[in-house]
Amino acid sequence: MQTASTTRSPVNHRGGQSAYLLLAKGQFGAEHLAVTWVDCPAGSEQALHMHAGLEQVYVIVRGHGTMTVGGERSEVGEGTLVFVPPDIDHAIRNGGAGLLSYVSATSPPFDQPEPGSPFTFEPQQS
Repeated sequence: MQTASTTRSPVNHRGGQSAYLLLAKGQFGAEHLAVTWVDCPAGSEQALHMHAGLEQVYVIVRGHGTMTVGGERSEVGEGTLVFVPPDIDHAIRNGGAGLLSYVSATSPPFDQPEPGSPFTFEPQQS
């Protein structure tokens, strides 16, 4: 069995949020999917961005916030899945008082982080 965790994954800190790349292209032999866990503290906001040619979903697992996709805004909370089509601007904001966490799956997948990428390896203490 092959496993990954936030304590052993590369992390990208952006907009006050921490994105842990749990599964990248080639990891464990994966060829068609990337998976990221993202922790969004209160008040954090992801910059509006898009992924050329990539489909993406956000699955909210903790907390609540506001998701923007293609100029449309919606409140999201635990158990919500948001589909983001390729080439569409999107972002998430945690306007609440607690932690917002979501899992993102992307296809085709992100590649393994290259030197100089925004992802770094920062092992956490258990």
